[in-house]
Amino acid sequence: MSEFHSEISQLSPAPLWQFFDKICSIPHPSKHEEELAQYIVNWATEQGLDVRRDPTGNVFIKKPATAGMENKKGVVLQAHIDMVPQKNEDTDHDFAVDPIQPYIDGEWVTAKGTTLGADNGMGMASCLAVLASKEIKHGPIEVLLTVDEEAGMTGAFGLEAGWLEGDILLNTDSEQEGEVYMGCAGGIDGAMTFNIAREAIPEDYSVRQLTLKGLKGGHSGCDIHTGRGNANKLIARFLAGHAKELGLRLIEFRGGSLRNAIPREAFITVALPANNEAKLAELFEHYSDLIKAELGKIETDIVTFNESAQTQSPMFAEGDQQRFIAALNACPNGVIRMSDEIEGVVETSLNVGVITTEENTVTVLCLIRSLIDSGRSQVEGMLHSVAELAGAKMAFSGAYPGWKPDADSEIMAIFREMYQGIYGHKPNIMVIHAGLECGLFKKPYPDMDMVSFGPTIKFPHSPDEKVKIDTVALFWEQMVALLEAIPEKA
Repeated sequence: MSEFHSEISQLSPAPLWQFFDKICSIPHPSKHEEELAQYIVNWATEQGLDVRRDPTGNVFIKKPATAGMENKKGVVLQAHIDMVPQKNEDTDHDFAVDPIQPYIDGEWVTAKGTTLGADNGMGMASCLAVLASKEIKHGPIEVLLTVDEEAGMTGAFGLEAGWLEGDILLNTDSEQEGEVYMGCAGGIDGAMTFNIAREAIPEDYSVRQLTLKGLKGGHSGCDIHTGRGNANKLIARFLAGHAKELGLRLIEFRGGSLRNAIPREAFITVALPANNEAKLAELFEHYSDLIKAELGKIETDIVTFNESAQTQSPMFAEGDQQRFIAALNACPNGVIRMSDEIEGVVETSLNVGVITTEENTVTVLCLIRSLIDSGRSQVEGMLHSVAELAGAKMAFSGAYPGWKPDADSEIMAIFREMYQGIYGHKPNIMVIHAGLECGLFKKPYPDMDMVSFGPTIKFPHSPDEKVKIDTVALFWEQMVALLEAIPEKA
């Protein structure tokens, strides 16, 4: 690699960090990863590697075994190309055009006001670094880079039988060094839609915008158990408690931006009798103090604003508003149940992720995750019931399976032995409450043996995302050792 655009290219291990530096320089949010995919295809072609793409857009690259390793089992290194596009409200950044700006912050690498894309850019960089290396000993290697993982797992859904030849798949989309994953949750998207009639705003009403922001947000799977606030639910709680008292009438509700990220910000535009403005200010300030007291040990940066606003839009009809507020306030959110089988792991959860307002509708987008199909069905039933009581429409889409743990996994045993040989202790073998693509890969490749591992990444899916520098070196050390330890074919 000869083109670097930030200080992280000087970190060690150099090959991996230099690829990640290049990845950051090319915009690649979900649905807009073609430029980066084409860069990788061109680079692989220049290296003389066999590179192909399937109809979905996934990238496949093959590298022959090093001398004397030809009889090893084939390994597929796997990562996804896209990243989650999240930025702070005051950050001027167009993810489809602007590069990510990574920088070193003590023991971590993070980005200026946006998600970093370490999820899954570090994994992708490791795959490319293996392809580029002349020193690593390995058997036959294939690299699979999927598209659109974060926004619907489109690439994994589109993966067909016959494209891969390997026996073992190493997924690089995990986010805690020292843990190796052998299972994950499945999930499904839900959309609850309310039809809204509108009425003209009376002349003696004022229009205000109420804002709640500064929450940590984060990954709606990995962080769902941490007690972080959900901005959509917090605003709904205020409305449920005080809308009638104040005569508040909604004009717009806008909160969250991704169904798989815990909402950090929510905004409502409301009309109310002008003589109630002082009471609104008093109650909203009191509510702000209340949630800071409740959540302050975790949410240290909550801020609220109550500002004058202008609008041409009419306000919600009163009955429609009451149905919407009641349903949103009653909607379950967060951890539904912890696993009985795996201590400390969430079994089933729900994230009330995105709320948008159109002229005649309000839509609430949710993401259900569960290690078991019955848990997912239970929450689907809850949402159906809430929608039915509120006279709303409920639709589900994009269901994807979980990855069932295999107690007899050969590659898991090899990873455990390799890890203990290097560090003198065993890794934590885990099941993750997030959607890895491995569950979908099992359909076209039912006999593929899989594990998932990676460096330590904190706060993925939020502008606070960061990767711990020393764990990147450990991740790379494990990758190199694992490739050398792959057994021969029977």
